[in-house]
Amino acid sequence: MKKIRVLIEWSGDNFSAGTGAINGMVFATGKTLSEAKANFTEAFKFHIEGSLEDGDRLPTYVINGKYRLNYELQASAMLHLADGLITRSALSRVTGINEKQLSHYLTGHRKPRPEQNEKIAAGIININKQISQLASLV
Repeated sequence: MKKIRVLIEWSGDNFSAGTGAINGMVFATGKTLSEAKANFTEAFKFHIEGSLEDGDRLPTYVINGKYRLNYELQASAMLHLADGLITRSALSRVTGINEKQLSHYLTGHRKPRPEQNEKIAAGIININKQISQLASLV
């Protein structure tokens, strides 16, 4: 099964999901993460159907449905989901990224390098593990 990379970001008031992996760009939005994923899945299927009707060449694995959409949360989406659950101060401490920079990533004013995106994901996972360990002691 072939993976198709779909990036998810927070944009204004919506999550946006997009890929340019197969015969052009496909985008969808949603108020929630699950809504954005569902809308993207529908848009991607519509894109494939339209491409086939137009006689465009598509990879065999796409035509046969032998693919999986691999959603990757970008910093803006991760930070939006964590906002209100994890303080930026706590996230700053575990990632080494200052709070102001995290705010820029959240609002989309700045795009983090891949390494920064990984630091944010690792920081959220680290905080989650610490909270889970604490909860198991209660």
